[in-house]
Amino acid sequence: QVQLVESGGGLAQAGASLRLSCAASGCAFGSYSMGWFRQAPGKEREFVARIGWSGGSVSYAASVSGRFTISRDNNKNMVYLQMNNLKPEDTAVYYCAARGNYRLLFVAAQVEYWGQGTQVTVSS
Repeated sequence: QVQLVESGGGLAQAGASLRLSCAASGCAFGSYSMGWFRQAPGKEREFVARIGWSGGSVSYAASVSGRFTISRDNNKNMVYLQMNNLKPEDTAVYYCAARGNYRLLFVAAQVEYWGQGTQVTVSS
């Protein structure tokens, strides 16, 4: 059973930084493409960032490009999202996501496993 557990969310002021972490278990982590999605109140879940199984194939949503950085540590079965220069519009629940069998992750419909989510709230 694959489990994804996020941590690191919280309250931050605009311009500040937060680092989200996602711990994966129960899977061959090195064969999984990992991603972060977010969902704000009243909005659909949206793609934030993705990283391929070996650390390549990194992609970001236009709204976070240049401010957020996704990374992974395959030795620790961890994926991270460093969020800098946070804006109030970044307020959302952030979800860790995984897709296995050496397939890249592009959209929510492709996600095989979700974490429970972690709240990020950015005040102006």
